[in-house]
Amino acid sequence: MLNISGLNSGYVIDHIPAGLSMSIYKYLHLSRHDNQIAIIKNAKSSKMGKKDIIKIEGIPKELNLPMLSIFGDSITVNVIVDGVIKDKLHPTLPETVKDIFTCKNPRCITSVERGLPHIFKLTDKANITYRCIYCEQAYKMKK
Repeated sequence: MLNISGLNSGYVIDHIPAGLSMSIYKYLHLSRHDNQIAIIKNAKSSKMGKKDIIKIEGIPKELNLPMLSIFGDSITVNVIVDGVIKDKLHPTLPETVKDIFTCKNPRCITSVERGLPHIFKLTDKANITYRCIYCEQAYKMKK
C-alpha cells in the first residue's frame, strides 16, 4: 500500500480523471513553485474506477484553481490549514478560457499570428465544448 503523508497546509486536488494530473501540473505551472508536490496517478476510486490526485504542500500564490473544471467536472480542491480541511472547492466551467488549449484550425488567425492569444468561449456546457473566438473551431473536452 502506498503511503503519502498528510499535509499541514496546502491543497489536495482530488477526483482528477485518470491520466490528466500532468496536464494540470503543467497548466498550474507547478514546476515554477518551490513547494513539495505529490502526484498520484491511477489511484483506486469507488466512484471513478481510477483517478489522479495532486497534493501541494504550502499555499502558493497565483494558482488558477477555478479553471480546473475544464479538465473534468468531478475535480474537487481541498484547502488544508493546520492539518484540517478548511474549505472544499468545486470549480465550475469558465465562460472564457485563454491560452489553455490551442486552435487546431490551420486557417485560423492564431496559426499565422504567433503572438495572438488562443481564446475560447463556452458554447455547450453539457458537452464541455468551447469555440475559438476567431474562427469558431470547436474544442471538446473529454469527460
